[in-house]
Amino acid sequence: MAELLLIIPVILLSLSVHEFSHGKVADLLGDPTPRAMGRLTLNPIAHLDPIGALVLLLTRRFGWAKPVPINPRNFRNPQRDILYVSLAGPMSNIGLAILFSLVFRFLLFLLQMGAITFAVGNFTYFLIEMIQLGIIINLALAIFNLLPVPPLDGSKILRGFLPFRYHQYLNFLEGPYGFMIIVLLLFTGVIGRIISPVILFFYRVLLIGA
Repeated sequence: MAELLLIIPVILLSLSVHEFSHGKVADLLGDPTPRAMGRLTLNPIAHLDPIGALVLLLTRRFGWAKPVPINPRNFRNPQRDILYVSLAGPMSNIGLAILFSLVFRFLLFLLQMGAITFAVGNFTYFLIEMIQLGIIINLALAIFNLLPVPPLDGSKILRGFLPFRYHQYLNFLEGPYGFMIIVLLLFTGVIGRIISPVILFFYRVLLIGA
């Protein structure tokens, strides 16, 4: 129960920032659709996908929110701008992971300097544990969503680099086929074996010397 109190706020924040970032970049690039659909908000209710949140809660590694609707016809350069919009989500999670690591270092410094009293210290240790989970969850969200399997962000980023004649293969995987591939890879543990070492590597990089 105590662990859930740590994880749930981090999940809600991380998913909301991820989807808000998609919507904000699309809005800046000329597409009013996210704003019109009420997705330019950090309110988690606007972004929550119950299944994606449950998967993230259970695995502590993988998950997703409701995709932000965009209309590529509103972009000046659809192929390029979709790439930017797709990158925004994972990059926002990497930014959150970095921010969490800075707060972690600051709190650790205060503890080592004896600047935190015992009473406040108990809460601080609770906060540090939440921050560590925040780093792991945000790294996991970023790396998972960068996988080049539709409908994950990585497939849209890949689309931005591929010649148009190859888009048909990604189009084929959009919808149920891509989702089934992701579920299969999740339940067979393939995704975990691929991204867990990457998460651990960057987690150590962010906290090195801490």
